[in-house]
Amino acid sequence: MSGHGPAIPMTSRKATPLRGVANVPGDKSISHRSLILGAMTVGETRITGLLEGQDVLDTGKAMRAFGAEVIEHGGGEYSVHGVGVGGFAEPEDVIDCGNAGTGVRLIMGAMATTPISATFTGDGSLRKRPMGRITDPLALFGARSYGRAGGRLPLTIVGAAEPMPVRYTLPMASAQVKSAVLLAGLNAPGQTVVIEPEATRDHTERMLRGFGADLTVEDTDEGRVITLTGQPEFTPQTIAVPRDPSSAAFPVCAALITEGSDLLVPNIGLNPTRAGLFTTLREMGADLTYENAREEGGEPVADLRARFSPNMKGIEVDPDRAASMIDEYPVLSVVAANAEGKTHMPGVKELRVKESDRIDAMAKGLRANGITVDEGEDWWSIDGRGPGGMPGGGTAASELDHRIAMSFMVAGMAAQKPVSIDDASPIVTSFPIFEELMTALGASLTRDNR
Repeated sequence: MSGHGPAIPMTSRKATPLRGVANVPGDKSISHRSLILGAMTVGETRITGLLEGQDVLDTGKAMRAFGAEVIEHGGGEYSVHGVGVGGFAEPEDVIDCGNAGTGVRLIMGAMATTPISATFTGDGSLRKRPMGRITDPLALFGARSYGRAGGRLPLTIVGAAEPMPVRYTLPMASAQVKSAVLLAGLNAPGQTVVIEPEATRDHTERMLRGFGADLTVEDTDEGRVITLTGQPEFTPQTIAVPRDPSSAAFPVCAALITEGSDLLVPNIGLNPTRAGLFTTLREMGADLTYENAREEGGEPVADLRARFSPNMKGIEVDPDRAASMIDEYPVLSVVAANAEGKTHMPGVKELRVKESDRIDAMAKGLRANGITVDEGEDWWSIDGRGPGGMPGGGTAASELDHRIAMSFMVAGMAAQKPVSIDDASPIVTSFPIFEELMTALGASLTRDNR
């Protein structure tokens, strides 16, 4: 599948029981950060288990454009020969980040305190996404930005020649904004401080420490106060990327709603800032267990066992959990449609500005398949119809959003009639083996143009 090629309509039909082992790809968040921090290190960083989705590959191309050497060895193994903190060269061409919101925002931060200019663009979805939330704090360091109305791509960043450290309180719960500010702070003298009123995924902090940055985190009345001392000398690392909990969400949720299913999903990162979906599913009554819990590379990891769960109930999802599962609400809404009673999801306004307006996209697609959905600016609720209760028979627009596309393919595995999407091509951005893996487990997915 190609997120940049012609549309690929796809249909999902009622599945046989899903059984076997679901080996999902490497964690996307950690993969992006491994390439970027490796490029900011003098010497060779070795990475295994890298997610070879288009989003991450586009980040690798960008690091090459900034002067790093990124070498593929096969099987998800890469080496990065970096240029050091502050060592980025000025790219000769526009940086195309495809669909990668994480990639473009983190790269902007990493180069914003280097005296170079770079122009960024992306696909149709990425060009609609707001970048002011990144360029505003980068301006505090001394970087300048020039883009389309609303701070949208294509956008040029002129890096600060004499960057100043900043103290910045996040106006929204966003790991991307936090990470961009921290990466910019690497090449600023003194201490850059980021204050998070609400905690978000902390992969950047963990990895910065691993590379040798002087970084402290303190819980205060203001929130999490992260203090980074600038201009460190990074030490090259060997990074084993755990498998992606956001990708694991799809086979896990499919197994929970598909009669007779029993899946093992091994080696999943369970960083507490990422595992909110699994906690929520268990609160709903899902038969979901953690096996062989351990720690790898500073990240908690376990094997997930997911079985068909006909007794799940709708719940009020804790809004404080939103940041730890923001990418999983679309597929959670599919599970909610197959649970008994109403599931209410408050505090999710960030869903309005992801790859698509995910509340709107899921609501329209679920309604087209017979599910009642209510929504507000920062909340939505699903009226569950019980196990196998989704009528199906409708077509959903994926809106160039990989998670919308995969969520409706999961929905079709348990619906009474087939569920279709207008375009499955965006799936390649994060889960390039989705179709192959799910089919091998027992799903019935067909490309409608074949």
